Amino acid sequence: MTALLEIEDLTVAFNGARPVIDNLSLEVAPGEVVALVGESGSGKSMTAMSVTRLLPPAARMSASTLRFDGTDLLTAPDARLNKIRGDHIGMLFQQPKRMLDPTATVAQQVGEPLRRHLGMSRKAAHEHAVELLADVGIAEPERRAGSYAHQLSGGIAQRVMIAIALAGRPELLIADEPTTALDVTVEVQILQLLAAKRAQYGMAMVFISHDLRVVASIADRIAVMYAGRIVETGTADQILNAPQHPYTKALTTCSTLCCNDDGSLYVIPGDVRSAQEITAGCRFQPRCEVAREHGIQAKCRGEEPALEPCGDGSASRCWVTIDRKGPERSDDSGKGAAA
Repeated sequence: MTALLEIEDLTVAFNGARPVIDNLSLEVAPGEVVALVGESGSGKSMTAMSVTRLLPPAARMSASTLRFDGTDLLTAPDARLNKIRGDHIGMLFQQPKRMLDPTATVAQQVGEPLRRHLGMSRKAAHEHAVELLADVGIAEPERRAGSYAHQLSGGIAQRVMIAIALAGRPELLIADEPTTALDVTVEVQILQLLAAKRAQYGMAMVFISHDLRVVASIADRIAVMYAGRIVETGTADQILNAPQHPYTKALTTCSTLCCNDDGSLYVIPGDVRSAQEITAGCRFQPRCEVAREHGIQAKCRGEEPALEPCGDGSASRCWVTIDRKGPERSDDSGKGAAA
């Protein structure tokens, strides 16, 4: 199947510094949900901004391929990019109340993409906006249409953002931490709503989260990011139930285990290194207990492993899994493994 979204060798840097995203490759098929998972600072949101070409002015981006539904996003003129955003790629952000315009009503904000991208009149856009609000599960949609952002709860605000993102019936939705800061009940409702809309529209999705528990219910495949690199890819079942990379294993432990045997809170030691702190070798090595257990810290410090297939369709960027697998090697793109 031809990929809807193709990313190959994506690199993003700021002001000539070391890249914050380093040779990232990923494919998303039509109708597929691919989750990007990792701690804050791993490059997930920057990857999403790269796809829509909405990076900050200081960012410098390069890629061998950045293509959406056959369109080269690297060379597309601004008018074409503006048409793709909204019409074909929808965006959903965390902290929805901050993303909504405090001076415009809900109906005005939901109606704006309908007027801009679909050419609706003001009256038609208002009527369709009310229908969209009802479609995303907002009670009393006509009344809510006249509300302002400060009058909405977090859950209602996110439903409004979903209505805006889906107004143009996009083929791809990029959802960046859409359940952050929502209580557990509302989080489940939003995930169920996104899953329902995906099924209704046949829509693909890039779902960004720091929480494997959240993506478990919605993702077909998962790509785990660490310090600007994809370190493991696989189906949701593979990543959640048989992770290969030490970082992924630590994330799954954080998602399922609150405390160690002695009652202390389980945490991954250390922090994600910034781009300026990265040197040669595996980027996770300073925090990796597996490297210490296997006595291969020197190897991990000296050379970064490639993203290698694990034999079951998944791939891992770890010397332990590579050495266990044997001499067979692949290229480092991760494209096939992530496809």
